Parts: sequence; structure tokens; C-alpha cells
Amino acid sequence: MLRLVALLVVAGVACVAYGIAIERSWYRLRRYDLAILPPGGPQRLAVLHLSDLHFVRSDPKKARFLASLPAADVTVVTGDFLAEPAAVETAVTAIRTVRGSFASWFVLGSNDHYEPKPLNYFAYFRKRRTRRRALRGRADELIRGLLSDGWTDLTNVRALVDVNGLAIELLGLDDAHLRWHDLRVAPRRAPDRLGVAVMHSPDTAPESAALGYDLVVAGHTHGGQVRIPGIGALVTNCSMPRRLASGLIRMGSAVLHTSPGLGTSKYAPFRFGCRPEATLLELRPRPAGDPRLD
Repeated sequence: MLRLVALLVVAGVACVAYGIAIERSWYRLRRYDLAILPPGGPQRLAVLHLSDLHFVRSDPKKARFLASLPAADVTVVTGDFLAEPAAVETAVTAIRTVRGSFASWFVLGSNDHYEPKPLNYFAYFRKRRTRRRALRGRADELIRGLLSDGWTDLTNVRALVDVNGLAIELLGLDDAHLRWHDLRVAPRRAPDRLGVAVMHSPDTAPESAALGYDLVVAGHTHGGQVRIPGIGALVTNCSMPRRLASGLIRMGSAVLHTSPGLGTSKYAPFRFGCRPEATLLELRPRPAGDPRLD
């Protein structure tokens, strides 16, 4: 029995060491092909989706990975740029290399609004967590830096935009994890346009899908951050079921992409079975006979 316990302890330590030293910075790019564009517009639109970057002040490997990504028509970042307030300048500089050719959009997450604090890992398994006092971060400075670089802030806004000949009804929501989202702006007014909804937490994805948005992008979950073979994500830190922690998900007529993100909290600097990733969503026209064209 003692030998078995010792083996389990050694295996556990080895997994944590692997998650810290290797997997948390084993970045990759994943591509998805989505036939959701309406007819009459562009034949292709490349959307780079980034989330949960969690930059610290010195983060050169992550910055180099971002600089290596292919150019996109649209880049969207779904929040949590920061792992600490001191990283505002680092984050703004690093994502300058991934701006979209036609549009660059963002929303913030809770780690941008507030300074992250250490948390007991087991607290993530509680259904109800007590709210804690937190210090305000440097969100205003982060927003100013992004705006000056040509990014568009989508905090609780709905707008009609045109991207390379594609008419879009664009929705952005603040972080539902903080309960700062405002669904009063969400109802669609131009259903003939492609509907795109951008949010940090996927908690508001079901409402967005029900309102008729075609593409919903979110982050926040880190894909679970720790995924056990045969079990999957242990937690999502939101209302989404664990099996829907990341990836492409069909919600009625909508498609939700929840990014597993590129970073981690600096107080939980490991991943296991859940590599950090950027995602290129390659949008193309819907096939003939798609009921949404009728």
C-alpha cells in the first residue's frame, strides 16, 4: 500500500511539473472551417480568435507565438488580456502584431478589471463561491492603449458594421462572470446581416443564440485548464456544462466557439491535457439549400 501511495505521489508531482514546465507554454494554432456566410458577400473571411492571454510583465515566448500567427481579416480578443496590472504595456505591444486587416475587436474580462488574487484551487469545485474584495486593475489604461492601436471596444454595444463587403450586426457584452453584461442591447435589429456576438464568458451565449446571432465567440473557461483522459474538463468556472468547456458547439442555428485560451492565472501556472491555443475561424458561404437562406 505504501508503495502504491508513493507511486501516486510521484505521478502527481510529475504531472504538475509537466503542466508547469511544458504544456502551459506549448502553444498551437487550431483552424476550423465554418460555412455560415450569407450569399452575396466575400467568399472567405478569416477570423482570428484569441482569449485569456493572461500576460505577465515579461512574457516573451507568448509574444513570439502571437507574432508567428498568420494574418487574419478580423481579429477578436475575448478578454483577460492580463495576469497582472503591470502587464498592460506588454499586452498592448504583443497583440499589435495580430491586428486584423479589416477589423480588430475586443472585450475585457474580470482579470483586466481587477487585480487577480490567489485562490484555493478547490474553490472552483464549489457551486456557490463567496465574492471577494479585489483591487481595481488598470482597465482604463488597457482600453486606451488598445484604442490608440486601432482596436474597437465592444463593451455592451450593438453596432452595424461592414467588413470587406460583409454586412454584420455586431454585439459585444461585458463580463457575465462579474454580472456586468447588459442584455438590453442584445436584441437583433437587422436579421438580414450576419450576426456576430462577442463576450468573455460563454454564460450569455444561450441568450445570444436565441436572439438569432449566427456566430458567438467567448473564452473564460480555459477549456477547463486541466482535462483528465476519459473524464474531460474538471471545471468550467461558469454555467456551461463541462463537456462544452471549449471548441465549436452548435446552439440551435448558431455556432459558439469557446476558446481554451493562451494563458493561465499567474497563481495557477499549469495546464494538463488542454494545450493553450489560438483559433483561426475560416468563414465561407453557406451551401445552397441551407434553411437560413430561405
